[in-house]
Amino acid sequence: MTFSTSKTVLLALTCAALVAGCSRDKIGPTNPDAYTVSSGRETKSRVNSGTSILDIFRGGKNQVKVNRFLWTASLDVLDFLPIQAADPFTGVISTGYGVPPGGGTAYRATILISDPALDARSLNVALQTRGGRPVSTETQRAVEDAILSRARELRINAGRY
Repeated sequence: MTFSTSKTVLLALTCAALVAGCSRDKIGPTNPDAYTVSSGRETKSRVNSGTSILDIFRGGKNQVKVNRFLWTASLDVLDFLPIQAADPFTGVISTGYGVPPGGGTAYRATILISDPALDARSLNVALQTRGGRPVSTETQRAVEDAILSRARELRINAGRY
């Protein structure tokens, strides 16, 4: 056997060993309503205490969950605002300035989704006008209500009651 052939065989065996270590029984049940992402907070892990190659991608036991319906609804409702940053690992969406359809004032928004629950407490929206002034409480509440309504609609359409 030549050196390049043995190198190829060794690479194939290594890949096979890695794939064998990725068995499905080591992955615990998942919440289909949430994205699981890493953070600095310590939470209980529902994954078996054994280790596998997937632990690298799971982020260990430090995980935050972000409700996917709230995330998608936030992007849908505020689609007139240009997205500057969206980080599902922290649950933060930051936008640039944009004018809503039929409106005359430019706004920008920062959205924080801090929990996997489809609940108003999981959603925090901060709006500003171009002058840097915060918007009225009624306007902010109307945007939050629109996001929550859209998130509930998405959940119903997904078939999860």
